[in-house]
Amino acid sequence: MRILGIDYGEARVGIAITDALNITVQGLKTIQRNNTDKNVLKELDEILKKYDIDTFVVGMPINMNGTISERARITKQFIHKLKCKYNKIKIEVIDERLTTVEAHKTMNLLEINKNKKKNIVDTISAEYILETYVNKIKGS
Repeated sequence: MRILGIDYGEARVGIAITDALNITVQGLKTIQRNNTDKNVLKELDEILKKYDIDTFVVGMPINMNGTISERARITKQFIHKLKCKYNKIKIEVIDERLTTVEAHKTMNLLEINKNKKKNIVDTISAEYILETYVNKIKGS
């Protein structure tokens, strides 16, 4: 079974996935939200047809001081939709503070063209979210 990482954003949703043994993480895709979760849920349906997923790991955008942001409240609503639609899939939440900053650092190190950055930053963030979770379960 694989684990799917989700970086839920206002405009785009980054998706990352583990290998079948949950050892490595790779970016899968970026989904354009177009102001609705219908696109996201449809894409997740397609991913679930291709891969055996038993866990979703969703990044929670908590403020640096630990308080819940408006974006976090919206993310919780999305998680509720996931729980209703995919009630047999475990859902974990990971603090995603600074994942976007780390994603931008990585892209800068790789000298990725700035025009391409916005299309992949969410996928890279999803990778960081999923790596954090995988490292957490390996450590426990």
